[in-house]
Amino acid sequence: MEAVVQAVPAWLKERRERGASRFAAVGFPTVRQEDWRFTSVSPIAESAFPLARGLFTRARALVEAVSVPGSVRLVVCNGEFLPELSELSTLPKGLKIAGLRDGARDNADGLEQRLAKTFDIDAHPFAALNTSQLDDGVAVFIARGAVIETPIHIVTITGSDAGAVTSHPRVLVVAGEHSQARIAQTFVGEPGARYFTNSVAEVVVGDSAVIDFYTDQRESENAFHVANLQATVAAKGVFSSHAFLTGARIMRHDIGIALNGEGADCTMNGVYLADGDRLMDTHTALDHAMPHCTSHELYKGILGGKARAVFNGRIIVRLDAQKTDAKQTNRALLLSDEATINSNPQLEIFADDVKCTHGAAVGQLDEEAMFYLMARGLTRVEARDMMLHAFAGEVLDGLTIPALREQIESNFFALLARDVQLKS
Repeated sequence: MEAVVQAVPAWLKERRERGASRFAAVGFPTVRQEDWRFTSVSPIAESAFPLARGLFTRARALVEAVSVPGSVRLVVCNGEFLPELSELSTLPKGLKIAGLRDGARDNADGLEQRLAKTFDIDAHPFAALNTSQLDDGVAVFIARGAVIETPIHIVTITGSDAGAVTSHPRVLVVAGEHSQARIAQTFVGEPGARYFTNSVAEVVVGDSAVIDFYTDQRESENAFHVANLQATVAAKGVFSSHAFLTGARIMRHDIGIALNGEGADCTMNGVYLADGDRLMDTHTALDHAMPHCTSHELYKGILGGKARAVFNGRIIVRLDAQKTDAKQTNRALLLSDEATINSNPQLEIFADDVKCTHGAAVGQLDEEAMFYLMARGLTRVEARDMMLHAFAGEVLDGLTIPALREQIESNFFALLARDVQLKS
């Protein structure tokens, strides 16, 4: 008996076609464009990355290596949601999980109204490319009033047994009114492998809902990683984004958060580590569209070797967004004379009764503090690691999933010990 293949819904087909049309019109971004002038994606554009398909030999081992005990585990491999590698046996009350492929066909929980509707892809060429390939992924629905104590861990892997590939993972989170949840997304691949991950995550935060979203990017040092996280926050909703970024040869992380309801609150924190000749590019955008909203943003970077970083942080305060309180800080430590960062904080204020601040600072380790610690018996490496832990700790402290925090800290300092050369 032949299996019945369900047709792709017309609305999903239309969104794919729109994504394909937009990407065909603009193509890969170039350094001639303002938002990309410090980041050349020519190594991606000039490579023939075939679309990844299905499982590969090491997929299960990669998943197990980053699993968080006690969590609801959702596995997306090469863009496909895999229940067989996920842990769904005891879903908490109020939590529903759906594969986008099946959910789109039966319009589970209103996917047609939510999927690929959180933001405009016109300003995001890689998101347009992702949307053009939209086939599967995972949707997380949190019911109205549900408080999900169990962490939700989305493990996203890209790879193949046959060489370099690309994948386009997609995640949708919809949090009902007065709900709460902690969600983490970990990106991994085979160490040393060359591949391209192009991810999009959309988060819809309902009235008075509280969502913590952790991004844990540990791709292969030879991989290319582009990720786009977009969230909308309704009245009195609270959304926090915490990013921990240590992998990839070239990484671009776009985060856009729209505070669309009065009294909404947002925290946007991140820490990144790069060495060798790797590039970390973070672009953030906070849109204060309504009155009485608050936002706090802190990004920190640690760069060694010839590594480069880009931080572009934009805060927009709309005309009617009175009583806005927005703070943005970007700090970077350069552990070598050849490491560089381009930092560009931006404030666009159209209201007159606001409190907004921003600042950027770039420096090196304090040699006096290093001397003080070494005089008390620490080696230079131990003194350096203690200072770097203190520097990154302000962001790491925001990670409220202990098992994941342990993994991230272990990975962070293993990379420092292996790759980052001490300043002589």
